[in-house]
Amino acid sequence: MDFEDYYQKASDYVRYEQEPVFREEVIQAMNEEQIENLHDRFYTELAFGTAGMRGIIGGGYNRMNSYMVRRVTQGLAAYVNEVFPDKPSVVIAYDSRHYSQVFASAAASVLCANGIRVYLYDKIHPVPLLSFAVRRLHASAGITITASHNPSEYNGYKVYWSDGAQVIAPHDTAIVEKVRSITSGDMIAERSLADAVAAGMLTAVPGEVDEAYYAMVLNSIGNPAIFSADIPCSLVYTPLHGSGNVPVQHLLKTLGVDYSVVAAQEEPDGDFPTVTMPNPENPDAMQLAIAQAKRQKADLILGTDPDSDRLGIGVPNDSSKQDYTLLGGNQIAVLLCDYLLSQQRQPIIGGVCVKSIVTTDLMKRVAGSYGCECRDVLTGFKYIADQMHKISEEGGRFLFGAEESFGYLWVQEVYDKDAVSAAVLAVEMMLYHASQGTSLLERLDELMRQFGCFAEKVISKSYPGAEGKAAMEQIMKSFRTDCPNEIGSLQVRSVLDLKEGAQGLPPADVIIITLDGGSKVVIRPSGTEPKIKYYIFSVSEDPDLEAAKRAGLARQQKIMDSLGL
Repeated sequence: MDFEDYYQKASDYVRYEQEPVFREEVIQAMNEEQIENLHDRFYTELAFGTAGMRGIIGGGYNRMNSYMVRRVTQGLAAYVNEVFPDKPSVVIAYDSRHYSQVFASAAASVLCANGIRVYLYDKIHPVPLLSFAVRRLHASAGITITASHNPSEYNGYKVYWSDGAQVIAPHDTAIVEKVRSITSGDMIAERSLADAVAAGMLTAVPGEVDEAYYAMVLNSIGNPAIFSADIPCSLVYTPLHGSGNVPVQHLLKTLGVDYSVVAAQEEPDGDFPTVTMPNPENPDAMQLAIAQAKRQKADLILGTDPDSDRLGIGVPNDSSKQDYTLLGGNQIAVLLCDYLLSQQRQPIIGGVCVKSIVTTDLMKRVAGSYGCECRDVLTGFKYIADQMHKISEEGGRFLFGAEESFGYLWVQEVYDKDAVSAAVLAVEMMLYHASQGTSLLERLDELMRQFGCFAEKVISKSYPGAEGKAAMEQIMKSFRTDCPNEIGSLQVRSVLDLKEGAQGLPPADVIIITLDGGSKVVIRPSGTEPKIKYYIFSVSEDPDLEAAKRAGLARQQKIMDSLGL
């Protein structure tokens, strides 16, 4: 496109954008000297896909702003009214990111104008409480404004269905089609929030919903007596400037846990000033918590991301508590699964655990040892939520769900990953093992001696901009059409392409390469960021655990070198 094309797009955008800061950004760029700026803002539209919408905050169609939120919400409203013609309702939550409350209000104004009652939180709330609220209030759908663990310049928009889970087929694609049909700002209906409140169309989420969530989590604890046992325990918690702060602290206080909060990261702040990436997966984000744990000789470190659906855990290396190890997502999944199954009040007959295809197979072996089935699903917790329905329909019992990207679920009334309740389970687990004279690291070693030494590594390669998108497509194409016969000196045994679906899994842009000796590589473009993720797995049955660990790391390195990672 030339300057005139970009200028026309910018003019149309400015006409409909109501937030002054975003309008002014685009107005300032509407000259030929700013052609590259205009190109980046308008060469494409921020996609609303099956995973929602996420992007850099700013003015333009390729940015996260009030106009794009209103446009997407108009499409969602049309579909909600179509499926729920009788008194539909939507719950809206938001986290601590910049403009989250502005975007939540914009969504509410559109929904109310379309005759949909809205329950809008009056302060930041995490993803799991939004999921719970949708179910508790019998709402038709839910929206949360968040960019999860992305850097501070991002925000996003996630859609939940009436079951409290993120939308899947057929609803996801149907909503996408409705959104695509909104081709002009003239097609967006709006109602002032004051008018909506007066008409009874807009209300706050009742406070009893939070209380019901807390009660549900506390009543789900398998071993409540462990919290009142005489077991020395202290922990450090960081909410990383996000929405986990209030609910996590509330539950820890209620349980009488001795804890401290990282003060510099306690208050909500969309700048995330103490971290480059507010993600407990990122070791840098947890450094203040580690330093505090060292000073206080803490027994456990917990960290949640801004929308509190991801949980990070740190543990002391030994009884001196001078150094700490941050557990990986797969390690946390295995430990939580093992502990949860060991404490079941009822027989595990019919019990099912669910994990993503990029989560360690050690979890499957652990679950099997308790007589529990473990199912694989595509990456995305909405697929775990879908299995929760299927398990119930089959007469089974969902027990635990996990993704290696620090997402876990063990309670029954939330249908997305839940770092708030997972934090409670982590403390319970630590207390139990301490009562047995065992640390979490020692228990992890016990499991690997019993079931095999599993090693996993995730490498993310970024490909920003239009050129990056084309590069990602070419990389995936090359693996599909010309996969090497050998990777890291290991023979390629099979290549499973999920583009058209396979082995009971729906279609996905994922390639699974199985290598000699149980090693494998999974290649998957991210659904929310311009990057490709490479998941590298190895397993060793060597009875010498330290030797097995060294062998696994060496094997991983060979695979990475072979792939140019």
